[in-house]
Amino acid sequence: MTAPVLGAAGALLVIISGPSGVGKDTIIAAMRRLPGAAAYHYVVTCTTRAPRPGEVDGIDYRFLTPEAFARIREAAGFLECAEVHGNWYGTPRDSVRAALAAGRHVVLKIDVQGAATVKREVPDALLIFLMPPSTEELFSRLRARGTESAHELEVRQRNAMDELARRDDYDHVVENRTGEIDRTAAAIVRIIDDEQRANADRRLRV
Repeated sequence: MTAPVLGAAGALLVIISGPSGVGKDTIIAAMRRLPGAAAYHYVVTCTTRAPRPGEVDGIDYRFLTPEAFARIREAAGFLECAEVHGNWYGTPRDSVRAALAAGRHVVLKIDVQGAATVKREVPDALLIFLMPPSTEELFSRLRARGTESAHELEVRQRNAMDELARRDDYDHVVENRTGEIDRTAAAIVRIIDDEQRANADRRLRV
């Protein structure tokens, strides 16, 4: 394990989780458009899965071969990593450290496994769970996306139920109502602002 780095006072490590199809990418894109976006650093997750149509390497994800991913993992280059839906996902440690040291809030979009791992390493991390209006709406969104095979869709639906059962592990739960993307993004930013004011002197070790 690499030696920990101390972040700047008040900079938060924010984890946004939620089941597949709940709209995490859409909400994060809306957060980027809000005033004060320069105070945030959105970490690009590494993954071994293939890009979906329209996804751009280095923006949506860093798409790596399994061999390249394994090399980074073996060098302790991930703050957390896990196999999800048959593919590996990981948060690059250096990106998190650099942003926190610069005084920026770091936003991670990771699954419940990764959130639990980060919370063990960084107990003061802020965990936010994104909820769908209902499981029926969630499954409808997944089907409408049309990016998974029937088997993959079944796996994601089953995993979604397991993930929803873990929402009480989070500091805050925010519902992403259909058609209210900006409201949801603003609610998350308010949570982060409130937490930052309450913990202005805290310095995270990552």
